[in-house]
Amino acid sequence: MLVAVSARGDKPLPSARGWHDAGARGVRGITIGPIENGYHPGKGYGSEPYERTLAECQRAGAEWIAITPFGRTADLSGRGIDLTFEMPFEENRAAVRRAIEMAHERGLKVMLVPHIWVESGGWRAEIDPKTDAGWEAWAKSYGDFVRTWAKLAEETGVEMLSAGVELRSWVTTARAPSFGAIVRDLRRIYHGTLTYSANWDDVERTVILGDLDVIGINAFYPLAQRDGDGYAAQLEGARKVRDKVHALAETWHKPVLFTEIGYTTRPDPAVRPWEWPDTMAHVKVDEDAQALAYHALLAPLLDEPDFAGFFVWRYYADPEDVSQEAEWGFSPRGKVAELVMRDAFAAPWAADPVRAEPFGTRRARIPGVLDKVWDK
Repeated sequence: MLVAVSARGDKPLPSARGWHDAGARGVRGITIGPIENGYHPGKGYGSEPYERTLAECQRAGAEWIAITPFGRTADLSGRGIDLTFEMPFEENRAAVRRAIEMAHERGLKVMLVPHIWVESGGWRAEIDPKTDAGWEAWAKSYGDFVRTWAKLAEETGVEMLSAGVELRSWVTTARAPSFGAIVRDLRRIYHGTLTYSANWDDVERTVILGDLDVIGINAFYPLAQRDGDGYAAQLEGARKVRDKVHALAETWHKPVLFTEIGYTTRPDPAVRPWEWPDTMAHVKVDEDAQALAYHALLAPLLDEPDFAGFFVWRYYADPEDVSQEAEWGFSPRGKVAELVMRDAFAAPWAADPVRAEPFGTRRARIPGVLDKVWDK
Protein backbone atom coordinates (compact mmCIF):
# COMPACT_ATOMS: atom_id res chain seq x y z
CA MET A 1 0.00 0.00 0.00
CA LEU A 2 1.37 3.37 -1.02
CA VAL A 3 1.82 6.03 1.61
CA ALA A 4 1.51 9.77 1.81
CA VAL A 5 3.00 12.57 -0.20
CA SER A 6 1.40 15.33 1.84
CA ALA A 7 1.90 15.88 5.55
CA ARG A 8 2.43 12.34 6.71
CA GLY A 9 -0.13 10.05 5.43
CA ASP A 10 -3.53 11.02 4.18
CA LYS A 11 -3.08 11.15 0.40
CA PRO A 12 -1.89 8.17 -1.66
CA LEU A 13 0.20 8.00 -4.82
CA PRO A 14 -2.04 6.03 -7.18
CA SER A 15 -0.07 6.59 -10.39
CA ALA A 16 2.86 8.28 -12.07
CA ARG A 17 0.92 11.54 -11.72
CA GLY A 18 -0.04 10.75 -8.15
CA TRP A 19 1.86 13.73 -6.80
CA HIS A 20 -0.34 16.09 -8.80
CA ASP A 21 -3.49 14.06 -8.15
CA ALA A 22 -2.83 14.15 -4.39
CA GLY A 23 -2.91 17.94 -4.47
CA ALA A 24 0.75 18.27 -3.44
CA ARG A 25 3.02 20.91 -4.94
CA GLY A 26 6.12 19.71 -6.71
CA VAL A 27 9.15 19.27 -4.47
CA ARG A 28 11.23 22.45 -4.45
CA GLY A 29 14.19 21.34 -2.39
CA ILE A 30 17.75 22.14 -1.34
CA THR A 31 20.14 19.69 0.30
CA ILE A 32 21.87 21.12 3.37
CA GLY A 33 25.18 19.39 3.91
CA PRO A 34 26.74 18.94 7.34
CA ILE A 35 29.71 20.92 8.60
CA GLU A 36 32.56 18.91 10.13
CA ASN A 37 31.49 19.44 13.72
CA GLY A 38 34.70 18.03 15.15
CA TYR A 39 36.66 20.81 13.48
CA HIS A 40 33.97 23.52 13.52
CA PRO A 41 31.99 23.14 16.75
CA GLY A 42 28.69 24.98 16.92
CA LYS A 43 28.26 25.27 13.15
CA GLY A 44 26.63 21.99 12.14
CA TYR A 45 23.08 20.71 12.02
CA GLY A 46 20.82 22.25 14.64
CA SER A 47 23.11 25.24 15.26
CA GLU A 48 22.51 28.98 15.00
CA PRO A 49 24.36 29.15 11.63
CA TYR A 50 22.13 26.32 10.37
CA GLU A 51 19.11 28.47 11.26
CA ARG A 52 20.49 31.13 8.92
CA THR A 53 20.87 28.55 6.16
CA LEU A 54 17.23 27.55 6.60
CA ALA A 55 16.25 31.20 6.28
CA GLU A 56 18.29 31.52 3.07
CA CYS A 57 16.65 28.43 1.61
CA GLN A 58 13.20 29.80 2.32
CA ARG A 59 14.03 33.19 0.84
CA ALA A 60 15.18 31.37 -2.29
CA GLY A 61 11.77 29.68 -2.54
CA ALA A 62 12.62 26.21 -1.22
CA GLU A 63 9.76 24.32 0.44
CA TRP A 64 11.77 21.19 1.27
CA ILE A 65 15.25 20.52 2.59
CA ALA A 66 17.27 17.31 2.56
CA ILE A 67 19.46 16.39 5.52
CA THR A 68 22.29 13.89 5.03
CA PRO A 69 23.57 12.06 8.14
CA PHE A 70 26.51 9.76 7.43
CA GLY A 71 27.75 6.42 8.63
CA ARG A 72 31.25 5.24 7.80
CA THR A 73 32.69 2.03 6.39
CA ALA A 74 36.41 1.36 6.12
CA ASP A 75 36.62 0.38 2.45
CA LEU A 76 34.74 -1.31 -0.37
CA SER A 77 34.86 -4.75 1.26
CA GLY A 78 31.62 -3.96 3.14
CA ARG A 79 32.69 -5.19 6.55
CA GLY A 80 30.16 -3.06 8.43
CA ILE A 81 28.99 0.49 9.17
CA ASP A 82 30.10 2.64 12.09
CA LEU A 83 27.35 5.06 13.15
CA THR A 84 29.91 7.52 14.50
CA PHE A 85 30.76 10.25 12.01
CA GLU A 86 32.68 13.43 12.91
CA MET A 87 31.20 13.46 16.42
CA PRO A 88 29.84 10.83 18.86
CA PHE A 89 26.72 9.21 17.44
CA GLU A 90 24.35 10.28 20.21
CA GLU A 91 25.45 13.89 19.75
CA ASN A 92 25.05 13.63 16.00
CA ARG A 93 21.57 12.11 16.29
CA ALA A 94 20.54 14.90 18.68
CA ALA A 95 21.88 17.50 16.23
CA VAL A 96 20.00 15.93 13.30
CA ARG A 97 16.82 15.74 15.40
CA ARG A 98 17.09 19.43 16.23
CA ALA A 99 17.82 20.24 12.57
CA ILE A 100 14.60 18.48 11.52
CA GLU A 101 12.60 20.23 14.24
CA MET A 102 13.97 23.63 13.24
CA ALA A 103 13.00 23.04 9.60
CA HIS A 104 9.48 21.99 10.61
CA GLU A 105 9.15 25.05 12.83
CA ARG A 106 9.67 27.13 9.69
CA GLY A 107 7.10 25.14 7.72
CA LEU A 108 9.70 23.36 5.61
CA LYS A 109 9.25 19.68 4.72
CA VAL A 110 12.20 17.32 5.19
CA MET A 111 13.73 14.41 3.32
CA LEU A 112 16.21 12.43 5.43
CA VAL A 113 18.94 10.79 3.34
CA PRO A 114 21.34 8.53 5.29
CA HIS A 115 24.63 8.28 3.38
CA ILE A 116 27.61 5.94 3.60
CA TRP A 117 31.11 7.44 3.73
CA VAL A 118 33.86 5.12 2.48
CA GLU A 119 37.02 5.90 4.45
CA SER A 120 39.35 4.55 1.75
CA GLY A 121 37.93 7.04 -0.75
CA GLY A 122 36.08 4.53 -2.93
CA TRP A 123 32.56 4.99 -4.28
CA ARG A 124 29.77 3.36 -2.26
CA ALA A 125 28.27 2.00 -5.50
CA GLU A 126 31.18 -0.44 -5.72
CA ILE A 127 30.92 -2.02 -2.26
CA ASP A 128 31.29 -5.79 -2.64
CA PRO A 129 31.67 -8.19 0.32
CA LYS A 130 32.32 -10.96 -2.25
CA THR A 131 30.87 -14.00 -0.44
CA ASP A 132 27.33 -14.96 0.56
CA ALA A 133 28.34 -14.74 4.22
CA GLY A 134 29.92 -11.35 3.62
CA TRP A 135 26.80 -9.99 1.94
CA GLU A 136 24.62 -11.35 4.72
CA ALA A 137 26.74 -9.55 7.32
CA TRP A 138 26.76 -6.36 5.24
CA ALA A 139 22.97 -6.44 4.84
CA LYS A 140 22.55 -6.82 8.60
CA SER A 141 24.90 -3.93 9.35
CA TYR A 142 23.30 -1.69 6.73
CA GLY A 143 19.81 -2.60 7.93
CA ASP A 144 20.74 -1.61 11.49
CA PHE A 145 22.16 1.68 10.16
CA VAL A 146 19.17 2.74 8.07
CA ARG A 147 16.59 1.57 10.64
CA THR A 148 18.30 3.76 13.24
CA TRP A 149 17.67 6.81 11.09
CA ALA A 150 14.19 5.60 10.08
CA LYS A 151 13.23 5.57 13.76
CA LEU A 152 14.34 9.19 14.08
CA ALA A 153 12.46 10.06 10.88
CA GLU A 154 9.28 8.58 12.34
CA GLU A 155 9.73 10.26 15.72
CA THR A 156 10.22 13.68 14.13
CA GLY A 157 7.56 13.42 11.42
CA VAL A 158 9.98 13.53 8.48
CA GLU A 159 7.96 13.65 5.27
CA MET A 160 10.28 11.51 3.12
CA LEU A 161 13.04 8.99 3.77
CA SER A 162 15.61 7.68 1.29
CA ALA A 163 16.42 4.05 2.04
CA GLY A 164 19.84 4.29 0.43
CA VAL A 165 22.12 6.22 -1.90
CA GLU A 166 23.92 4.89 -4.98
CA LEU A 167 24.17 1.24 -3.92
CA ARG A 168 24.58 -0.10 -7.47
CA SER A 169 26.44 -3.31 -6.58
CA TRP A 170 23.49 -4.27 -4.40
CA VAL A 171 20.24 -3.06 -5.98
CA THR A 172 21.03 -3.84 -9.64
CA THR A 173 22.26 -7.41 -9.05
CA ALA A 174 21.10 -10.78 -7.80
CA ARG A 175 21.77 -9.43 -4.29
CA ALA A 176 18.86 -6.97 -4.60
CA PRO A 177 16.20 -9.04 -2.76
CA SER A 178 18.03 -8.53 0.54
CA PHE A 179 17.85 -4.77 0.04
CA GLY A 180 14.17 -5.02 -0.88
CA ALA A 181 13.59 -6.84 2.40
CA ILE A 182 15.19 -3.92 4.26
CA VAL A 183 12.93 -1.44 2.46
CA ARG A 184 9.85 -3.44 3.37
CA ASP A 185 11.05 -3.68 6.96
CA LEU A 186 11.38 0.10 7.08
CA ARG A 187 7.62 0.38 6.58
CA ARG A 188 7.09 -1.17 10.01
CA ILE A 189 9.11 1.67 11.51
CA TYR A 190 8.50 4.66 9.25
CA HIS A 191 5.12 5.70 7.84
CA GLY A 192 6.02 8.59 5.54
CA THR A 193 7.01 8.48 1.88
CA LEU A 194 9.82 6.07 0.96
CA THR A 195 12.28 6.56 -1.88
CA TYR A 196 15.78 5.38 -2.80
CA SER A 197 18.46 7.57 -4.45
CA ALA A 198 19.58 5.61 -7.51
CA ASN A 199 22.43 6.82 -9.68
CA TRP A 200 21.32 8.34 -12.99
CA ASP A 201 23.00 5.64 -15.09
CA ASP A 202 21.68 2.60 -13.22
CA VAL A 203 18.13 3.51 -12.19
CA GLU A 204 16.63 1.56 -15.09
CA ARG A 205 18.45 -1.55 -13.80
CA THR A 206 17.45 -0.98 -10.18
CA VAL A 207 15.13 -3.85 -9.33
CA ILE A 208 13.72 -2.59 -6.01
CA LEU A 209 11.69 0.27 -7.52
CA GLY A 210 8.48 -1.65 -6.94
CA ASP A 211 9.04 -1.42 -3.18
CA LEU A 212 9.16 2.39 -3.23
CA ASP A 213 6.57 5.16 -3.23
CA VAL A 214 8.64 7.55 -5.34
CA ILE A 215 11.49 6.76 -7.73
CA GLY A 216 14.50 8.79 -6.61
CA ILE A 217 17.45 9.61 -8.87
CA ASN A 218 20.76 11.36 -8.22
CA ALA A 219 20.42 13.03 -11.57
CA PHE A 220 23.88 13.95 -12.81
CA TYR A 221 22.93 13.20 -16.40
CA PRO A 222 25.29 14.57 -19.08
CA LEU A 223 23.35 17.05 -21.19
CA ALA A 224 26.06 17.47 -23.83
CA GLN A 225 28.75 15.26 -25.32
CA ARG A 226 31.47 17.74 -26.24
CA ASP A 227 33.12 20.72 -24.60
CA GLY A 228 31.74 23.89 -26.14
CA ASP A 229 28.25 22.52 -26.75
CA GLY A 230 25.95 25.43 -26.01
CA TYR A 231 22.47 25.92 -24.64
CA ALA A 232 20.64 24.40 -27.62
CA ALA A 233 22.60 21.14 -27.37
CA GLN A 234 22.13 21.01 -23.61
CA LEU A 235 18.41 21.65 -23.93
CA GLU A 236 18.12 18.78 -26.41
CA GLY A 237 19.98 16.59 -23.95
CA ALA A 238 17.58 17.61 -21.19
CA ARG A 239 14.60 16.69 -23.37
CA LYS A 240 16.04 13.19 -23.64
CA VAL A 241 16.32 13.11 -19.84
CA ARG A 242 12.67 14.17 -19.59
CA ASP A 243 11.69 11.33 -21.94
CA LYS A 244 13.57 8.85 -19.73
CA VAL A 245 11.77 10.23 -16.66
CA HIS A 246 8.39 9.89 -18.33
CA ALA A 247 9.07 6.33 -19.49
CA LEU A 248 10.33 5.25 -16.07
CA ALA A 249 7.37 6.78 -14.26
CA GLU A 250 4.83 5.27 -16.62
CA THR A 251 6.48 1.84 -16.47
CA TRP A 252 6.41 1.70 -12.66
CA HIS A 253 3.30 3.88 -12.14
CA LYS A 254 5.21 6.08 -9.71
CA PRO A 255 6.37 9.71 -9.77
CA VAL A 256 10.07 10.43 -10.31
CA LEU A 257 11.99 12.72 -7.96
CA PHE A 258 15.53 13.98 -8.53
CA THR A 259 17.02 13.47 -5.07
CA GLU A 260 20.13 15.39 -6.21
CA ILE A 261 20.84 17.75 -9.12
CA GLY A 262 23.80 20.02 -9.58
CA TYR A 263 26.57 21.37 -11.78
CA THR A 264 30.01 22.61 -10.84
CA THR A 265 30.97 26.22 -11.47
CA ARG A 266 33.33 25.68 -14.40
CA PRO A 267 33.28 25.62 -18.20
CA ASP A 268 31.20 22.82 -19.71
CA PRO A 269 29.81 21.37 -16.45
CA ALA A 270 27.01 19.58 -18.30
CA VAL A 271 29.43 17.30 -20.18
CA ARG A 272 30.61 15.30 -17.14
CA PRO A 273 28.52 16.70 -14.28
CA TRP A 274 29.42 13.91 -11.83
CA GLU A 275 33.10 14.92 -11.65
CA TRP A 276 33.95 15.81 -8.07
CA PRO A 277 35.40 19.32 -7.59
CA ASP A 278 37.97 18.16 -5.03
CA THR A 279 39.75 16.17 -7.76
CA MET A 280 40.19 19.25 -10.00
CA ALA A 281 42.97 21.83 -10.07
CA HIS A 282 43.61 25.12 -11.89
CA VAL A 283 39.92 25.43 -12.75
CA LYS A 284 38.44 28.52 -14.34
CA VAL A 285 35.35 29.59 -12.40
CA ASP A 286 32.42 30.00 -14.81
CA GLU A 287 29.12 30.97 -13.20
CA ASP A 288 27.40 31.49 -16.55
CA ALA A 289 28.10 27.90 -17.64
CA GLN A 290 26.72 26.54 -14.36
CA ALA A 291 23.57 28.65 -14.69
CA LEU A 292 22.94 27.62 -18.30
CA ALA A 293 23.20 23.94 -17.40
CA TYR A 294 20.66 24.40 -14.59
CA HIS A 295 18.25 26.17 -16.92
CA ALA A 296 18.64 23.65 -19.73
CA LEU A 297 17.93 20.71 -17.40
CA LEU A 298 14.90 22.22 -15.69
CA ALA A 299 13.13 23.84 -18.64
CA PRO A 300 11.62 20.63 -20.09
CA LEU A 301 11.34 18.74 -16.79
CA LEU A 302 9.09 21.22 -15.03
CA ASP A 303 6.61 20.74 -17.85
CA GLU A 304 6.49 16.95 -17.23
CA PRO A 305 3.53 15.88 -15.02
CA ASP A 306 5.32 12.69 -13.89
CA PHE A 307 8.26 14.70 -12.52
CA ALA A 308 7.71 15.33 -8.80
CA GLY A 309 10.60 17.76 -8.27
CA PHE A 310 14.24 18.06 -7.27
CA PHE A 311 16.77 18.81 -4.54
CA VAL A 312 19.68 21.10 -5.39
CA TRP A 313 23.12 19.84 -4.32
CA ARG A 314 23.89 21.78 -2.07
CA TYR A 315 24.07 24.48 0.60
CA TYR A 316 25.88 23.99 3.93
CA ALA A 317 24.82 24.11 7.56
CA ASP A 318 26.88 27.27 8.05
CA PRO A 319 26.16 29.68 5.19
CA GLU A 320 29.38 31.62 5.78
CA ASP A 321 31.65 28.56 5.79
CA VAL A 322 33.40 28.41 2.41
CA SER A 323 35.86 25.69 3.46
CA GLN A 324 33.61 22.78 2.45
CA GLU A 325 34.26 22.98 -1.29
CA ALA A 326 36.27 24.93 -3.83
CA GLU A 327 34.96 28.07 -5.53
CA TRP A 328 34.27 25.96 -8.61
CA GLY A 329 32.20 23.48 -6.62
CA PHE A 330 28.56 22.47 -6.88
CA SER A 331 26.90 24.98 -4.59
CA PRO A 332 24.86 27.60 -6.49
CA ARG A 333 24.68 29.85 -3.43
CA GLY A 334 25.48 33.47 -4.29
CA LYS A 335 26.05 32.61 -7.97
CA VAL A 336 24.08 33.17 -11.17
CA ALA A 337 22.75 29.61 -10.89
CA GLU A 338 20.98 30.59 -7.69
CA LEU A 339 18.85 32.97 -9.75
CA VAL A 340 17.89 30.12 -12.08
CA MET A 341 17.02 27.98 -9.06
CA ARG A 342 14.89 30.76 -7.57
CA ASP A 343 13.14 31.28 -10.88
CA ALA A 344 12.37 27.56 -11.16
CA PHE A 345 11.08 27.40 -7.59
CA ALA A 346 8.76 30.35 -8.29
CA ALA A 347 7.39 28.96 -11.56
CA PRO A 348 4.22 26.85 -11.83
CA TRP A 349 4.99 23.20 -12.60
CA ALA A 350 3.06 20.49 -14.36
CA ALA A 351 3.23 18.49 -11.09
CA ASP A 352 1.50 21.27 -9.15
CA PRO A 353 -2.24 21.06 -8.42
CA VAL A 354 -2.83 24.35 -10.28
CA ARG A 355 -1.17 24.82 -13.64
CA ALA A 356 -0.40 28.13 -15.34
CA GLU A 357 2.32 29.41 -17.69
CA PRO A 358 5.01 26.70 -18.01
CA PHE A 359 8.64 27.38 -17.08
CA GLY A 360 10.11 26.08 -20.29
CA THR A 361 8.11 28.29 -22.69
CA ARG A 362 8.83 31.70 -21.21
CA ARG A 363 11.92 33.82 -20.72
CA ALA A 364 13.45 33.29 -17.32
CA ARG A 365 13.46 36.35 -15.07
CA ILE A 366 17.25 36.53 -15.16
CA PRO A 367 19.13 39.41 -16.81
CA GLY A 368 22.36 38.89 -18.64
CA VAL A 369 23.50 35.31 -18.96
CA LEU A 370 20.38 33.72 -20.43
CA ASP A 371 19.79 36.65 -22.76
CA LYS A 372 23.01 35.62 -24.48
CA VAL A 373 21.44 32.41 -25.73
CA TRP A 374 17.67 32.61 -25.43
CA ASP A 375 17.01 34.54 -28.63
CA LYS A 376 19.43 32.60 -30.82
